[in-house]
Amino acid sequence: MISVTIRGGGFAAACCVRLLTMAGIRPAVELGERPRVPAIMIGETTQRLLADIFDRRDLFDGLHRVHKRIVVWGRNRDPVTLPHSAIVVSEAELMGRLGTGQKRDDSGDTAENGWTIVTSRAEPAPATVYDFGSRIAEASAVGLKAGVDSHACAVESLPNGWLFLLPTGPGCAWLLSVGDRRESLLADSRLVAKQIAAVDKAVGQFPSHPRITHPLTGAGWLRCGSAALSFDPLCGDGTGHAAREAILGTAVIRAAGDGADIHAVTGHYRNRLVAGFRRHLEACREFYESGSRGPWWTHQIDEIRRGLQWTAEQLQAVATPQFRLNGFSLERID
Repeated sequence: MISVTIRGGGFAAACCVRLLTMAGIRPAVELGERPRVPAIMIGETTQRLLADIFDRRDLFDGLHRVHKRIVVWGRNRDPVTLPHSAIVVSEAELMGRLGTGQKRDDSGDTAENGWTIVTSRAEPAPATVYDFGSRIAEASAVGLKAGVDSHACAVESLPNGWLFLLPTGPGCAWLLSVGDRRESLLADSRLVAKQIAAVDKAVGQFPSHPRITHPLTGAGWLRCGSAALSFDPLCGDGTGHAAREAILGTAVIRAAGDGADIHAVTGHYRNRLVAGFRRHLEACREFYESGSRGPWWTHQIDEIRRGLQWTAEQLQAVATPQFRLNGFSLERID
């Protein structure tokens, strides 16, 4: 029998609980406190993935939808409208819809070969967080002007940062400002500012640059979700990444319980997460190299390049993968 303790709450923990329960493993849960994200945009690919994990085809019914993205980025100062398909939901509502009822649960299965999945910043062992950037995001509730399309999000690069406007319904939205002070960014804005009627007090600040925690695994434990990786919201789908990490992490634990070599499967988990993090950095480089010019952008680009160098060093001795996912299970490649 496999014993699993999930240390931390949030979305990654909810996915781990669901996946382990589906496999007949009842995990114990030690909740960790952290602020909830006011708004999450979830694309179609991640929607399908979550519907599969939670077996809920109605999971996103009735939520506000975004159908297009308006972009002013880099040297092209004329707005470009692109098709987009996503839903917008607060983290609190998403967790409620998942129906996991997250609460402390010490009654999980117990066995000698116990595992811990860490999904919060509470650390099971000494760790180093590698930050590749220094971008702080500020989230503010805003009112939209009459006539603004509430099904279109907007993103705009500016000399000292960028703005992202995410409507959550008719006449209301969340504004994410990254880099300079919100007021300074709005003063330079030609796209986002003209859509806003009123700005409320900021509800919080959080790092928005890519981060990775090392090590990702150890003897009988692994990190998942924000305890492992953090992504730039401009260039990545943190919700989708967390779900995929939960799928792979729980599959690794089940494979180890079935007799697979623990070092080999945890090494596979680490390598896949580092490789995914590297792909995110490559996407960031493309965005930031084309965003604007100036000291702020140059610093962010330098940090992204430093992250690419670090991930290259971590992956240089990685052999051909020995395992692959088949659904929610890990299997050896013959």
